[in-house]
This record gives sequence, structure tokens and C-alpha cells, in this order.
Amino acid sequence: MPRPIRVAASLILLRDGADGMEVLLLRRAEKANDQNSGASVFPGGVVDAHDRRLHLMCKGLDDAAASARLGLPDGGLDYYAAAVRECFEEAGVLFASDAEDRLVELDGLPPSRLESMRHAAEQGTDALLAMCEAQGWRLAMDRLAYFSHWLTPPGMPRRFDTRFFIAQMPPAQAVKPDGRETVAHMWLKPAEAADPRRGLKLMNVTRRTLEELAGFGSAADCMAHARALTRIVLNMPRLADGPAGRRAVNIDEAAYEEIGHLDPDGKGHAHYALEPGLVTRLSARVVRVAGAADSHHGYFVGGEGGHWALIDPLPHGLAQNAAPGQVKWLLWTAAGTQPSAATLDALRSAWPDAAVLWPQPGDTLRLAGATLHVSQAADRGVPVRQFLLAEERMLFTGCAAAPAAHATGEAEWIAPASGFIFRAQR
Repeated sequence: MPRPIRVAASLILLRDGADGMEVLLLRRAEKANDQNSGASVFPGGVVDAHDRRLHLMCKGLDDAAASARLGLPDGGLDYYAAAVRECFEEAGVLFASDAEDRLVELDGLPPSRLESMRHAAEQGTDALLAMCEAQGWRLAMDRLAYFSHWLTPPGMPRRFDTRFFIAQMPPAQAVKPDGRETVAHMWLKPAEAADPRRGLKLMNVTRRTLEELAGFGSAADCMAHARALTRIVLNMPRLADGPAGRRAVNIDEAAYEEIGHLDPDGKGHAHYALEPGLVTRLSARVVRVAGAADSHHGYFVGGEGGHWALIDPLPHGLAQNAAPGQVKWLLWTAAGTQPSAATLDALRSAWPDAAVLWPQPGDTLRLAGATLHVSQAADRGVPVRQFLLAEERMLFTGCAAAPAAHATGEAEWIAPASGFIFRAQR
């Protein structure tokens, strides 16, 4: 039974350095059986059930406004409160203001007093609440800007639904890791931190966030961008296998939609790279054999009754050993040309019982359990024959993308000549 998803919050601290904007990273302590042990991270952690009590000490934002910003019915301020609390616990930086609405200055406090304040905060939300009341401070939620929303991929042993906030480093405070959860800190330009040559151990979400932050020249520009966002999309990577082993595939990668279609639970049987000859069962009716980098895929379409059509047979017999059953028809998406006599002879040798068909637009081909509707489109001015598998609303386009004519048509999935399948845009 999968573990429940835990909600979390993270606060990304920014400052302007001599060469541009810098971001704070904390190094996690080394722990056994922790895959993120020693990783460089942003301050953050799980939203505590008691974080709601901190609402009493929040200024500049109420729960209704925070919830609307995060797209929640209520409880949005809990995330802001957790981000501020975790930042103080892990980094020693507190976003709080005094009675005159000035950010508190912690640099001038005796070290022993600051340590006692952090220790009190680490004991729980009630202790932080009592500390703020005693000092006459309010938590400065208006200094935070909501930046991004990430959900751990399905298939991971622990999953977190995390809201990321950004804020500029308070001027009269210093970063000091707690020595338990975090043991060191560094200020780096985002691009420098994300550069593999730097050698930092980074989780996927951290690296991707750093890459996004690298596009801003100053902390003020980044804050202004975040405050102007009207919609923040949930980023949920997916796990897949490939030449570099198992890794997270992000929402903007070409393989993302196919992985979600084939492996929604993250069991790891989808791929993020299409190596030549890789056989992928896209459904009960469709099997794809990946072509070489400069070639097209071959698709077996059929299923019931053991008869299959092969759309765009691959050269050199790449698809021969992958045939899921008897091949009844050989079909091509290229409408303006035909294979050479030598190619046809080789294919007939591989599949002697298969008929070579040249269907016309408007034709319908029927196999047991699979119906192919034939149409024609153009790929960069070259005519292509297309096949729509009606039972699955999958369109075999004969080109690298979906022609505009089919963008709002009957197709739900696009099976291109090369690359991964993807959802048709509507």
C-alpha cells in the first residue's frame, strides 16, 4: 500500500552578490538509509498540523488570501508559516517584523540568546508562537512570494507535495545551519550551483529550480516575477529507465506524456530514451519498434485474433523479431513514394504471408479488434498517409508532429514517425 503524500513547504533565500543574484543552499547531514543524505537543498520541511496556530502571529497575509494564491479552499497560510518556521530552524533566518514593521535584526543578539530562541522554536510551533509574543514580533508573510509547486514522482518510497516560496535575505541576519539536519551552507549564483562541474549533490527539483532562477539578474527581478504570476502549474516528474539508469523525467521533456500513459504508478517500466530496436507495448493493440536516429519507427497494430498490420516497416529486419503475431498487412505513411523493389523483396521474405497495401484517403481497414481509418496530410509539403486507430483514438501521422488538421480532430494520442507518443492538442 503506498504511503500517504505529505505536504511540505520550502523557502528559497535570495541576495544580490557582486556578480549577480545568489541563492542559499544548505547541505544536509549524512544519514544512513537516506538517498538525499549530503544533498544541497533549500530550507524547508513538512507542514506541521500545528502550523495553523502561527496564523495568530502572521502579518501581511491572511488565510483567505494565502489559500487563494495557492489554489486551496483553506489552509494556505499553513504553508507560508511552515516555510518561515523551517527556515528559522534549519538556517537561523527569521522572517519577522517588530512593532514598527521593520524586519527584526538578529545579528546584534548575544549568541547564547539566539541559540536559546532557535532551540525554543525547534520544540514546536507553540514555542515559536510564545517566542514571538514575548518579543512583540509578527511573522512577516508579506516578504514571501509563491514561486513553484512540485510533487514527488509516483513510485518513490516517500512523496511530498511541496510549495516553494522565495524571499530576499533579511539585511541584519546571518545564516547558521542547525548542525543536525543541516551542517553547512553556501551562497552561489544559481547557474553555478546547477553546473555539474560544481559537484553538488542535487535533487531533481533543486536542480530544476536553480536552472529557472538562473534566468534572473537580481533578487528584486525574481521577486517581481513571482508576484506577477497568475497561475503556477503543478510539476510532477515521472520515473523512467534509460541509458543513464532510472531517473526523474520532467514535465517539459518529450517522453513525459508517454511515461504517464504507460506507467502512471511509477513502477519503472517506461523509458525516457528510444534506442534503435527498443520494443515498447504502447497498448494491447499497439507495439512500437524504435527506429535509428535518422529513421522512422515501425508500429504493429492489431491484437485480437493474432493478426497485425505493420505500419512503416523498419529496414534491416529490426522489427522482425518483435512481431507480436502474424503480420497480415504492410502499410506505409509515405504517400508520394514507394519502397524500392529490393526493400519489398526483403520484407516479403521476412513476412511471406503479408499483403502490401496502398490504401487511399477515406478507406477503412479492419482487423479483429482494430479499425484503421485512412486519411492524408502534408509534412513540410510532402504528402503523408495517416492511420487513425479508432478503438484507441491514436493517430499514426507519418511525421514528427501532429498536423494542424488533426489538432482538434478525432485523435487523442499522436504516434509520430519518430519520438514519443503524446496527447493531441485541443
